[in-house]
Amino acid sequence: MSIVSGILGVLFFVNIAFALVIIFFERQNPTTTWAWLMVLVFIPVIGFVLYLIFNQNFTRKKMFRWADQEKFNIKESVTEQIESIKHGTFPFKHANSAAYNDHIYMHLVNSEAMFTQNNEVAIYTDGREKFDALMQDIEHASDHIHIQYYIIHEDNLGKRLVNALTEKARQGVHVRVLYDYMGSRGISAHFYKELKQAGGLVDVFFPHFHLNYRNHRKLAIIDGAIGYVGGFNVGDEYLGLNQTFGYWRDTHLRTEGEVVHALQTRFILDWNQASKRHKIAYEERLYPALPEAGTVGAQIVSSGPDTEWQQIKNGYMKMITSAKDYIYMQTPYFIPDDSLLDALKIASLSGVDVRLMVPDKPDHMFVYWATLFHVGELLKSGANVYIYHNGFIHAKTLVVDDTIASVGTANIDHRSFRLNFEVNAFLYDQQTTVDLRQAFENDMQLAKNLTWDDYQKRSVTIKVKESVSRLISPVL
Repeated sequence: MSIVSGILGVLFFVNIAFALVIIFFERQNPTTTWAWLMVLVFIPVIGFVLYLIFNQNFTRKKMFRWADQEKFNIKESVTEQIESIKHGTFPFKHANSAAYNDHIYMHLVNSEAMFTQNNEVAIYTDGREKFDALMQDIEHASDHIHIQYYIIHEDNLGKRLVNALTEKARQGVHVRVLYDYMGSRGISAHFYKELKQAGGLVDVFFPHFHLNYRNHRKLAIIDGAIGYVGGFNVGDEYLGLNQTFGYWRDTHLRTEGEVVHALQTRFILDWNQASKRHKIAYEERLYPALPEAGTVGAQIVSSGPDTEWQQIKNGYMKMITSAKDYIYMQTPYFIPDDSLLDALKIASLSGVDVRLMVPDKPDHMFVYWATLFHVGELLKSGANVYIYHNGFIHAKTLVVDDTIASVGTANIDHRSFRLNFEVNAFLYDQQTTVDLRQAFENDMQLAKNLTWDDYQKRSVTIKVKESVSRLISPVL
């Protein structure tokens, strides 16, 4: 008995020590601090383990050393755009983009997100169509292929991608693949063997067993002329082949035009952070001169724990507070902080048509229950909430007023806004935004409109699960 008492005493003092670390040294926001304190107090042993796995707050100086900050004279171009917008001399080609000059300015200042206005954008909402297009672009590549995904599974689609890349590497094309250590865990040692033997380079981001600081970005750049960004990872489930999830509904963009240069820079920064031996120089061949591909104005905005501001969240906030007609949002996880939730509720109370679409099934149970709690907060303000029933919706889209939209990798939660590395395209184009709105409206035919009366009929068990999940949502 004395041994057990001694162990319990040690655990008690360990909990106290970690509580003091959280309060005095971690300097996290109060909501997160209280959430961790509750975990440590109510589940002392398991909470201690969860803290070690989830929190691990490494200092930015130690972990994030982003090389080559000049980025091929991009900073000079960003400075020029900032000054010209500030003085009202920027040569906007389209009135739609000019109307959002303050949005563009914010992303230039806070994210060094170059604004380009000569782009063509294709929208993919089906995994088979997206990967067929990507494979075709890979087949036609002549100089380089840069691939970056949070998840690359060693299944049929993963093998199909690696085989295609291996063939291009044998042809002399420069192939680089970057994947996240945790997202792609379970890959066997020989999965990339033939690709490496053919001359391809493969690297892994943050090879440590920690759930924070994951690289959640999904990018593909072909010859510096074609770029992909969006929600699809690489795996058979993204083709709708997983029986648990069924059809996989996501949103991904294929881009042409100078916006591809911004995607290229994002990949190079991430690659150079991860690679110890094969750094990429900012060569001109990686940034070829590109003809005008279309008329879409676009910025590529990145965020992560290495930045002072929550750039993508700030972009969402700016879009929401500027909305006059409607706000359509799709996300698999809806766990907004108070500021974002208040912005949506104020918009709804002001007569803006606010519509949110979330899945009807969880891939992370606590996150799902926390989502259900916050859905109720939105319903009370008069917003419309749709529960998608045709499989699993994983799209991360925000569409406003047929004039501005965002598509990318960031979910509506603390992890995406603060702890993971994310990237979104912000689009200033009427036709692209209309197309995204219509995709949302098509999905409404496959979703149930959740009413406040329906929401009130939840069982007591579900309500308890929601309440618990809500309290720990800052650490999920």
